[in-house]
Amino acid sequence: PQALQLGTVLVGSPTQDGTISIVTTSAEADEPHRVQFPAPRPGASLSPGLPRWANYVKGVIQHYRGGPVPGFSAVMASDIPLGGGLSSSAALEVATYTFLQQLCPDDGDLVAKALACQKAEHVFAGMPCGIMDQFISVMGKEGHALLIDCRSLETVLVPLSDASLAVLITNSNVRHTLTGSEYPARRRQCEEAAAALGKASLRDATLAELEEARSRLEDEVFQRARHVIGEIARTAQAAQALQHRDYRTFGRLMVESHNSLRDDYEVSCPELDELVAAALEVDGVYGSRMTGGGFGGCTVTLLEAGAAERAQQHIQEKYSGTATFYLTKPSGGAKALPL
Repeated sequence: PQALQLGTVLVGSPTQDGTISIVTTSAEADEPHRVQFPAPRPGASLSPGLPRWANYVKGVIQHYRGGPVPGFSAVMASDIPLGGGLSSSAALEVATYTFLQQLCPDDGDLVAKALACQKAEHVFAGMPCGIMDQFISVMGKEGHALLIDCRSLETVLVPLSDASLAVLITNSNVRHTLTGSEYPARRRQCEEAAAALGKASLRDATLAELEEARSRLEDEVFQRARHVIGEIARTAQAAQALQHRDYRTFGRLMVESHNSLRDDYEVSCPELDELVAAALEVDGVYGSRMTGGGFGGCTVTLLEAGAAERAQQHIQEKYSGTATFYLTKPSGGAKALPL
């Protein structure tokens, strides 16, 4: 992944009464837009509830590694589209954690910070997400993509600062409501496939081993596993291609990834497929794919910087809906902003 030039900001100050009060300025967030609750104390921990947006904040406060967290008042603003597959939830978690670090510092361990934010999402938002969104939000570096080993939690910064390149995010502006249940279902299917292959994780499996076990697996489970095993290989190849500035290979891998997400993992939708197909018709486009959890949200396209304007025009003409575009470059992760 790469961090975007979009962001979520939390501004606030400590209070003396032990009460936490947070306001969101996001019109898309569920109501109410203001919440108030006591800061957690030993024997009185926070618990999730409504509104849903506040659960991400509460989860981070509860799992914060410094502390004790005092009362505070804060306002939250974001220009990341909600549910667009651009990690708006991880941005909120990491912004909250970074804010708490200013109030009562922790030990500054970046990996532990990302893991605490992931845990907040698992426990308080009920979404068994992976680690990628939190890692890139914490560790993103300007001019670089980040290769993440989700098992060892090691990261490698991969330069992506070529001035002749651009990254175009296209928001389909559709959100199919399946996404909440589909992600946990995919995880279960992958775990089932790994168990059938006698592996701790599909990371340890090869396509040859999967083919051999095909008769023991339901078709759907086989397809899910084929996507994951293929995607792991593609990710390693893509990182190498970037290091060698081989953008054609990188683009081809993006398209293979999209096709696999569409056909084997079945998390795409007609709107995303339309956007990818339109992007690939433009001269100067290296590759395009859906990003995020699928069923709507955004595509990401790697292209020559000089092709950006004509790509946007062509995609908008070809797309049956109304797209929103973000022309972006790899940016830095979360930081404290001086006021």
